[in-house]
Amino acid sequence: MSRDIRRVPVDFDWPLNKVWDGFLLPDELRLPPCPACEGMGWSPEAKLLQNRWYGKAPFRPEDRGSEPLTVETPGVRAFAERNVAHATWFYGEGEAAIVREAHRLSSMWNQQWCHHLNQADVDALVAAGRLMDFTHTWSREDGWQPKDPPHVPTAAEVNAWSLSGLGHDSINQSVVVHAELERQGLSDLCPNCNGAGEVGTDEQRATYEAWEPTAPPTGEGWQLWESVSEGSPISPVFGDREALIGWLTTDYSWGAQRTPLTREQAEAFVGLGHSIGSGVIASDGRHFSGEAAVAELRGGTP
Repeated sequence: MSRDIRRVPVDFDWPLNKVWDGFLLPDELRLPPCPACEGMGWSPEAKLLQNRWYGKAPFRPEDRGSEPLTVETPGVRAFAERNVAHATWFYGEGEAAIVREAHRLSSMWNQQWCHHLNQADVDALVAAGRLMDFTHTWSREDGWQPKDPPHVPTAAEVNAWSLSGLGHDSINQSVVVHAELERQGLSDLCPNCNGAGEVGTDEQRATYEAWEPTAPPTGEGWQLWESVSEGSPISPVFGDREALIGWLTTDYSWGAQRTPLTREQAEAFVGLGHSIGSGVIASDGRHFSGEAAVAELRGGTP
């Protein structure tokens, strides 16, 4: 995801901020989605468990051997206090506001499997190399190292942790759902498409696989493109390098680069031909847009 300098014809007139058609797979080449799984590739049993994980299907903590959360649960109480303190204009103030928010949180989280794992779920995550905060220590010198003696967290530890921050990601969900289905002797793949999510013919698949993106035409012009999407122009076409640099130092503002570049930054950026991603955080904590970072990195600052 960066910005790139492209050489295009001087009279190239593709609309700004519109993805170049050659970068997009034509609709007629898209493979028909599997009607059984709606193109997702999951079995009905897997989809049900995924929905229970996120609270989109009926779930009871007791079914996983977990105690329902209450307004007195420490993690619930702490989260409610934080929410109220940060937005009294919305939640109100005082104990009544905290209890009301704690009730909302506990009711919501009691409907989600992700906050009520049992030990088998936790063991599956540990076996998959997840939950590193529990099983490893980290240092700048040695990176992640297994705890000695080894530590396998309890379900209670992990469930409390899930209330305190970002919690589980979609990888954890996939690991736990797969392990649960495996214990039940079931598959997580759609039986109709075997997990492919599509039901195209061999001929359709061959045509799909053979497609390759087509770059815009080349020429003597200079133009700035973004590749955050599939790729689109974000500047006029300039007749020479100097004109593009002049535009970058006077009129340019895009993404993290909210003000025009300095002359030094623009020359370094155009000279390299692309930005350093969308942005760079230097070792001293300073933040540079991907365009400005080119000059900084060449100078050895970050």
